[in-house]
Amino acid sequence: MDEAWLKREVFPRFSRVLARAEIYLANHSLGRPPDRAADDVSAALDAWYRDMDGAWDAWLKARQRFRARTAQLVGAPRSDCIVPKTSAGQGLRAVLNALPGTPRVVTSDGEFDSIDFILRVYREQRRIQLKMVPWRELSPKGADLVVLSTVMFRNGEIVKNLARIIHEAHSSAALVLLDVYHHAGALPLNLTELHADFAVGGSYKYTRGGPGACWLYVRPGLAETLRTPDTGWFAKKDAFHYARPEPPEFGPGGDAWLESTPPVLAPVQALAGLDITLELGVERIRAHSLEQKKFLADLLPLCEGVGDDHGAFVTLRHRNAVKLSEQLGKAGVKTDARGEYLRICPDFLNTFEELDRAAEIIRRVLGS
Repeated sequence: MDEAWLKREVFPRFSRVLARAEIYLANHSLGRPPDRAADDVSAALDAWYRDMDGAWDAWLKARQRFRARTAQLVGAPRSDCIVPKTSAGQGLRAVLNALPGTPRVVTSDGEFDSIDFILRVYREQRRIQLKMVPWRELSPKGADLVVLSTVMFRNGEIVKNLARIIHEAHSSAALVLLDVYHHAGALPLNLTELHADFAVGGSYKYTRGGPGACWLYVRPGLAETLRTPDTGWFAKKDAFHYARPEPPEFGPGGDAWLESTPPVLAPVQALAGLDITLELGVERIRAHSLEQKKFLADLLPLCEGVGDDHGAFVTLRHRNAVKLSEQLGKAGVKTDARGEYLRICPDFLNTFEELDRAAEIIRRVLGS
């Protein structure tokens, strides 16, 4: 997957977004969509105009393709283990609400704001008992649920010994929910091999599917036995038969975790990005990313997060990182900042010549 091949085989499939003048290095934030995404959404809308309620057949088939491709991406054993959600937070709430009593939740103090905020609100409303610690100090002892990112969103640090943490949690009868938003599509991932109980992720970043196309993973066994009150008629057995047995009968496997009438365009808009990610292969994408990060670090020696112990982006620590990102944006380089970390993320649509120019601009802005 060298640059010449990418320019010939891949760049033409992103012609609309590559027409932008800026050097886009916020690929860890909002991924750049393939041209096909617009065609897919247009076709889904055309089905509505043409077929009215007959469009549901095409919409549900697209949702099933989204589930199957996501399962392939993250190493889920079955596509029904992937439950479409509009946000990772929606998936977290479904899990929290499925646990009995007032569950004891252990998490790190480095979780993304939506996960962190939901956990704090549940604590304030006395729905959970919450313990927050740095991830290196995290112990599942005494927990009913461990909530942990596999890659930290501020600095891209990969959580080490993840399999050991999960094993210790299970040995203590705790369940584990992983936030893999900065992992899926950027790093190889196999949730089955990790023995994760739950995971949340989405298409906003590395799989280029935009907002709203998120998912909850529920492992086999739990999918069939644990029930959440975050439910709806799409979770029913034979949903379109409109039967009302007592007690309520759920659909098979992970379908029992579906909710009410779903948004139909979000899975459609995500398919093109998922397809190209799977086509290129996450292992090859990761190898190319490591080359790009090293290239940047050679030009920007202050960069952190260069090696394979970090995710897809590098960082520069700066006390005014937000202001620095704004200045870079005005100079034609799109980055972002989280706290003191300026985040810089190339992807396979960035040429090395672009990275060289970006590094020169970054050095100039830092110098000023």
